[in-house]
Amino acid sequence: MGVETRSKKVMFIVNKFAGTGYQPAVEGKMIEVSERHDVECTIEFTRSPGHATELAQAAVKEHFDAVVAVGGDGTINEVARGLVRSSVPMGIIPRGSGNGLSRHLGIPLKLHDAINAVFRSSPVAVDTFTVNDKLSLNVSGIGFDGHIANLFGGKTKRGLTGYTKLTISEFLQFKEFDASVLVDGNPVDAHAFIIAVANSSQYGNNARIAPAASVCDGLLHLNIIRKVPMYRLDVVYAVFAGNIERSSFCQIVAGQKITIKTTKPIAYHVDGEPCGHHDNFQITINPSSLKVLVPDQSPRKHKI
Repeated sequence: MGVETRSKKVMFIVNKFAGTGYQPAVEGKMIEVSERHDVECTIEFTRSPGHATELAQAAVKEHFDAVVAVGGDGTINEVARGLVRSSVPMGIIPRGSGNGLSRHLGIPLKLHDAINAVFRSSPVAVDTFTVNDKLSLNVSGIGFDGHIANLFGGKTKRGLTGYTKLTISEFLQFKEFDASVLVDGNPVDAHAFIIAVANSSQYGNNARIAPAASVCDGLLHLNIIRKVPMYRLDVVYAVFAGNIERSSFCQIVAGQKITIKTTKPIAYHVDGEPCGHHDNFQITINPSSLKVLVPDQSPRKHKI
């Protein structure tokens, strides 16, 4: 049973600056669809980092039936922080540049379809995880992707084109690093360019870094990736084709508790948001800790 029949009060938390920018039509469409489903609609706009978390926490205290994050993966993460381990489900209207979690869950990317899908969804208890006590829902990473996230976070112009240009320009300069890794107590030595920790299958834009990952299986997929020569376009193709696990440049290990120690501080990100540098990472899965509204007609309903 989705929001359409069980929910009467929904809060939409909107980040106007997510992805390619805010369109006034978003607000009108949310009101229109809410009224059509006889739902009381509250719209709040984020004003500063962390504000979305505060709004979501307030929604829980005020007994809202659902809270909908309208933005990119960063906004979704902030809203989730206010809802994790509560009974209030989170809906998603993807407005970011990559929309990794939304794509994994099969949430429509078109505005009108995504708003309608909120009211034709059912809550699913999904896993979350923490990286040094920072909540992550989707994919977090150490190394080159963390380095790019730190640089990309300071850009005013986002999107796949900008991300690709930045990645290419920084690729040759960034060096591999050594790390000692424990996965559920089992040691793994890593000489890596990227260490990706995946709850869902992809970063965003269908770049599937862990094709077999599920947000409902109580496991994290750790992908240790060596530096790939620029002429090996087949590896890039494999990421988007969903078969990166076949590459000799990758080692994927699944587990619940991961410790990573590097020989020097390395850049990292959590759900695409830059987190600076560190040399010690404690990573733990939190099974079934967040309720998320997944469209009843999602093509990935049985694969999430």
